[in-house]
Amino acid sequence: MIGIDVVIAEISGLKQQDLERWISNAWVRPDKSASGYAFREIDVARARLILEMRDEMQISEDALPVVLLLLDQLYDLRRQMRDLNNAFLQVVPRDVRQDLAAHLATHTR
Repeated sequence: MIGIDVVIAEISGLKQQDLERWISNAWVRPDKSASGYAFREIDVARARLILEMRDEMQISEDALPVVLLLLDQLYDLRRQMRDLNNAFLQVVPRDVRQDLAAHLATHTR
């Protein structure tokens, strides 16, 4: 985990007041310790994404909560689909998996 100063230095164009506002809005959720914030890779990636959406994609900060919610839902659905796929693959016989893979290969382009 890294501190707020390292995050600011690592992300070009990021200002501390912006990051602190995103934390207070719960858009970025670092761990809080006695010595300050402790950021994981996912927190840094999220801060980078927010900055990119705001500055490069020109998404207003008023719209960011909606966009972030939709992205979070998308990532959650992808995780659920991966988990479902893994569970499915554990119970389906091998020949059925091979037939399904062959069918998908010819019908998904």
